[in-house]
Amino acid sequence: MVVAGPIRPGDTPQLCDRVRAARQRAPAGDPTVICDVSGVTGTDFATVDALARMQLAARRVGGRLRLRDPSPALVRLLTLTGLAEALGCSGGQPLGDPEEREPPLGEVQEAVETGDPAL
Repeated sequence: MVVAGPIRPGDTPQLCDRVRAARQRAPAGDPTVICDVSGVTGTDFATVDALARMQLAARRVGGRLRLRDPSPALVRLLTLTGLAEALGCSGGQPLGDPEEREPPLGEVQEAVETGDPAL
């Protein structure tokens, strides 16, 4: 299955129908529907919503959806929403360089200056 261009909210029902049809045509031993998203141009929450609903449609007919060739921006957005692993695109690049991220709260140490007024 190939999905290209921007995905708009109104496209979701048709895409879910395509997933169900692809699952029915798939071999009996392989429940996976491969969705080539290399041509998807939008990276927004309408796209994420459509992909999540497509995954649900596949699961409801005994299958699962796996994405092929998602853009790095789409992988980052799916990672942020917690859907990357469910859609088979986990293992993406880390979100930024370590120098740009703040340290975990457990490692922050504060020094107390003597003479500071109590809060």
